[in-house]
This record gives sequence, structure tokens and C-alpha cells, in this order.
Amino acid sequence: MPNITVDFIHPLNESVQVGDILYYVNASSEDMQGNSVAHESSGSQAAIPSSNTIIEVGEITEIDYTGGNGNAEGQIVANIQNATPLPTNTSFFFFGKDNRANMASLLGYYAEVEMVNNDTKKAELYSVGSEIFESSK
Repeated sequence: MPNITVDFIHPLNESVQVGDILYYVNASSEDMQGNSVAHESSGSQAAIPSSNTIIEVGEITEIDYTGGNGNAEGQIVANIQNATPLPTNTSFFFFGKDNRANMASLLGYYAEVEMVNNDTKKAELYSVGSEIFESSK
């Protein structure tokens, strides 16, 4: 599978990881005169997707937070299918994580909490909440 290397002029988001999926959206699919813009990919013309089309590039295989060349702040290498339209130099890139491995709920078997009032005045605690679920028996 071919790879695509994307250089960024701003620092990369620190939560991007190898294995995340890279996506992009084009800033605009028309040139200044309102004409549809096209690019050449693998010898064939492919129309640039419209600005409301999210394109999945592929799985991120390498990340360089320092940039691959002198002008870049960061660099991402990802797998890309031959049929995937190539991004433009104005495309907006973002990434998604596998929600099976990156859940937002609690992890682990138990939790211990200590609440301390460092003030000299009396304080009242009105509510404490928790999220629990039975994961195994």
C-alpha cells in the first residue's frame, strides 16, 4: 500500500498516535473564478472533493513531531489507497481514534478518593457522583 507524507507548518496535536486514522477536508473545491478544480493522481484526472466531503486517507504509520524538513513543525506518514483523491495544499487534516481502545469511561477495578478541606471555615459537600458498570463476574 502506498504512503502519503504530510508536512505541517504548525505543531501537531500531542494526542495523535500511530494507528489513528488520518482524514482531510478541502477548504474549497472551486478556484477564484468558481471553476471546479482537478488534480492528477496515478495518471488519471480526479476531481477534488467538495469542501463538505470528509476523505479518509488511511492509518497513520509514522509521526515526527519535529518535522521532516526545515520548514515543517511536524510530519505524518499514513497509508493511502490508490483510488483516494490526494489532498491539496489548503486541505484541513484531522485524525480519529479507534473508540474500542480509547474509551472515555472509567478503567480499572477500583478507585480511592480523598477529599480534603484546607480552609479554616466549615464547608459542606452536597454531592459526589461516580460512573460504574459491571464488566465481568
